Amino acid sequence: MKNEDSVATVLTAQHVRTYYRFFGARHSILQLGNLVDFEVEGEDGRFLPRLRSLSHIGFPWLFDKNRLLIWHNFIQRFEAHLKDADEIDSFYYDLLLRAAQKWDRQNPKRIVCESYIELLDYEGRLYPEENCYICEQPIGEEIALMQAFKPAHPACLYSAALSTRKILDFFRTKQTIHMEDHEVDSLFEVAMKGL
Repeated sequence: MKNEDSVATVLTAQHVRTYYRFFGARHSILQLGNLVDFEVEGEDGRFLPRLRSLSHIGFPWLFDKNRLLIWHNFIQRFEAHLKDADEIDSFYYDLLLRAAQKWDRQNPKRIVCESYIELLDYEGRLYPEENCYICEQPIGEEIALMQAFKPAHPACLYSAALSTRKILDFFRTKQTIHMEDHEVDSLFEVAMKGL
């Protein structure tokens, strides 16, 4: 962003807004997924309002490259849920803030999976059926998941099998505590496919 003006999309508790930032200002604060405090200037409608007086509110995990990479990937997938939104419920902001606050204390892949299923449930996109999304037949002991955690037979999806009992428990509780790390890795890969 050196020597360039920038346009930033900012999520607040009630809005998704687009702002202009003059190139002479420090841009390092304006990065994907950063929590910032700011002032807005020029909301009179002539041009994009401008961001001023930015302050970065950091988290201890920001210096851990692996955690930061997972955070950036999560935020990129999260952005699709806010596309074309202007006014929003505080659910989205609160979900991200809760995730960020526990990011250094828990496995971030577990946080992504738990946050993603909360998000799908909130938006009414969760498909907690015991029937395959592809062939609509009942699912047995093993299950596979498509994008947006839609259930399918492993054979219909040509995908790794997971325990149906554990997945349905995950759908119900929105928690990964009873899942092994390799199962969470599979859920994380599905979450990273987005909608």
